[in-house]
Amino acid sequence: MVEVTVTPQSSLADRPVQIRVRGLSPSQLVTLRAWLKDEQGELFQSRAFFRADGAGEVDPGLHAALGGSYSGVWPMGLFWFLQPDTLFRRLVKRDVAGSPFRVRLEVLDGLSLGADPREQPLASCEAERWYVGPGVQRVPVREGRVRGALFLPP
Repeated sequence: MVEVTVTPQSSLADRPVQIRVRGLSPSQLVTLRAWLKDEQGELFQSRAFFRADGAGEVDPGLHAALGGSYSGVWPMGLFWFLQPDTLFRRLVKRDVAGSPFRVRLEVLDGLSLGADPREQPLASCEAERWYVGPGVQRVPVREGRVRGALFLPP
């Protein structure tokens, strides 16, 4: 049975995570796809093509992506190369303290270029990417023409 994991499953957005796929056939070609919907419902996604090692595993921190949104060894590439489906959109988190981005990771058999809704992933999981740590206090700043927010640690 194919399994994809993200460790840790919930983390701050600037912290690295480890992505691992297990249970593949040796040398099997797969596509790892990451996607999320932002607060306006816009879809952002990335994908990378990998060949499983002799144990039937893929680790983007050890194995080079053969193509897709990027190529080479990029442990966080699936997160860093998220692109909008709609041109000229930017991935911006507005509610930084209230909710995380929920990034869905999927393993697809073979080289998958499209987003065919009938295409069933071999495995999937979800990662939470938070922008503010627990206990951090957000204080709005309005002084003269200065506008902003001050984030105070617990």
